[in-house]
Amino acid sequence: MTISNKNRREFLKLSMMGGAGVALSAMGMPASSYARILGANDRVNVGVVGFSDRFRQALMPCFLNNYKDLNFDIVAVSDIWKRRREEGKSMLEGKLGHSVQACVNNDELYRIKDLDAVMIATADFQHAFHTIEAVNNKKDVYCEKPFAETMEDARNALRAVKASKRVFQVGTQRRSGRGYHAAAKFIQEGKFGPITMVEMTWNVNQPGRWRRPDLVSEIRQADVDFARFHCTRPKENWDPRKYLEYRLFWPYSSGIFGQWMTHQIDTVHWFSGLEHPRSVVAGGGIYQWKDGRTNADTLTAVLEYGPQNDPSSGFQVVYSSRFHNSAGGTKELYYSNGGMIDMSTNKITPNGGLREKEAAAMGLKANLLPEMSLAAAAGVEAGANTGGDDTTNAHVRNWMDCVRKQDLKTNAPIEAAYSHSIALIMGTAAYRTGQRATFDEAKQDVMVGGKVFTL
Repeated sequence: MTISNKNRREFLKLSMMGGAGVALSAMGMPASSYARILGANDRVNVGVVGFSDRFRQALMPCFLNNYKDLNFDIVAVSDIWKRRREEGKSMLEGKLGHSVQACVNNDELYRIKDLDAVMIATADFQHAFHTIEAVNNKKDVYCEKPFAETMEDARNALRAVKASKRVFQVGTQRRSGRGYHAAAKFIQEGKFGPITMVEMTWNVNQPGRWRRPDLVSEIRQADVDFARFHCTRPKENWDPRKYLEYRLFWPYSSGIFGQWMTHQIDTVHWFSGLEHPRSVVAGGGIYQWKDGRTNADTLTAVLEYGPQNDPSSGFQVVYSSRFHNSAGGTKELYYSNGGMIDMSTNKITPNGGLREKEAAAMGLKANLLPEMSLAAAAGVEAGANTGGDDTTNAHVRNWMDCVRKQDLKTNAPIEAAYSHSIALIMGTAAYRTGQRATFDEAKQDVMVGGKVFTL
């Protein structure tokens, strides 16, 4: 619960006259509600869970852009690899100008008395597990995507976050992009017309994408708590590639679906108001980079969306991605009978839409879309390192604002995280089984061939 500045001032006046209980009673609020609200002078102490490339290159710069203004601080870093733990401590102390505690694991982190919140940037399959740890320890959470790679992890984390009533934001930063907000508003106000199809691509030509050969040769097993690394995954013997290059290996990561499709499919859920696909089929393989990986370097998925109670209504999403040729780049194209929205150019156009004369000849009314730019858009950087780009910065800032106000309505709340998890798990199930994946609403499980999809 939050209170307005006016109510906050009134609270201070009344508390001076007769105590906090009188003030809260006068405003109709229980004392427990006000206890969670942070004052402007209350510093928010943050812990880093996983000093990864993503944290170092993107989240840390964005945090540093905003921490003084919002009175935040980083007091600790937790990492199960000694090297990253020490690097994190050294780098953060250099940026912040004070001592930062280096924790060997999250058990040690959560023993810190004055810790308020955490930023989680660990391996893909660990995000849900680490979120549960955090909210069970009464911490607010910023968690990188993908949120969960199995439905069991997703369900457990959803329940934990909702029960905790802690502030949660998942790292699908498009939800804080001005251009995306403009597009969402245009669609949701009915101006675009019903979505009929969406085309999404994410193409790169990067032999080293997700590879860490230098680190693989340097890491020592004695410096890593590899048993703790597995979280909810089956325990395996030491393998530095699976630790450092986990995105290449199932079940530590779904690869393309979790890393890239998550961002783009999340906008489909947001724009359309639909929580997950009706069905998914997918195909692909390791066609170019035969380096021992088990996740595809090329994938295409066809996802069908529509209301569950109306199978005659809906639209199709075609998602494709490849590692070995960057032609086509990163695209998000939304189509209706009236035209298209191109999120890569931030433009709405009547391109391909039904013209007025054509419609009139058939006794129909055309949806005449304007030619317009989403002028307020900040733009979305689609490269390997998004750094401190405007959209990620806005996303981190939104979380920090919500933590400050104890507002649970972040731009990318737990429901959005759960929804993108369903879509990526359906994609993984379709690709790994070669069968059509569906979703069982009653069981909240992904189904293939009449059976629940599991690891």
